[in-house]
Amino acid sequence: MSERVGSRIDSTITAYLYNEIEKQADELAESLNDLFSSVSTMIKSELQGTTNHMELLEKMNLRVAEEYKGFGDVASGLSVFVEQLKSKSGGFDEYVKQIDAIDQQVTEFEAVVSVLDKHVTMLESKLSTVCVSQSVVFLVSVVRACFVSIKFVFCFSKY
Repeated sequence: MSERVGSRIDSTITAYLYNEIEKQADELAESLNDLFSSVSTMIKSELQGTTNHMELLEKMNLRVAEEYKGFGDVASGLSVFVEQLKSKSGGFDEYVKQIDAIDQQVTEFEAVVSVLDKHVTMLESKLSTVCVSQSVVFLVSVVRACFVSIKFVFCFSKY
């Protein structure tokens, strides 16, 4: 009987130990299940945050691309406008050269008129000393007035 009692105690202890191990295994499995669930939730949250950031960046990139597309259109329009202005200004070069040539001729003509004015003044003084007659002096004065009128007309015609 002592063997029976010993065998029963052994089987009771074994059953008890088995139950304890099973409880601990269940607790361990439940803890591991909670751990994996928590890690899974954390990873899902991180991935959702990353996805949200990526979607935001995509929207921002689309907005910036749309804005720069408008700038590209403006730049293209400006380059076409500049080319048109260049072609138009090329047509004015001939007129500018003609105006410069006319200005040079007027300057030379003014110099000639100035020389003639000095010459007429000298002739007038010589004639006034030689001729006493007022009619000759009057004639010289008329000639001088004509030259002054010509000088006046050409001085203002270049403007």
